[in-house]
Amino acid sequence: MFMAMDQYGETYHDLKYPRKDLAEKLGFSPSSLNKMYVDSKEGVKHVGYIIGGLWLRLYNVTPFERKESNYA
Repeated sequence: MFMAMDQYGETYHDLKYPRKDLAEKLGFSPSSLNKMYVDSKEGVKHVGYIIGGLWLRLYNVTPFERKESNYA
């Protein structure tokens, strides 16, 4: 599951298929989304999408789980 955050801090949750789901939530066709890239030491990376003036960075959401220690 993914989430996206735009440059204003607005979040978009429950994105199983980020491109398709974002387009649907924002009222655009999926072909309207352009890939957003950043430069890094490892090279250029695709990090999200640009649509209708919004720069949407994607995040992979994973459940929080921690094994508890047994204290006597």
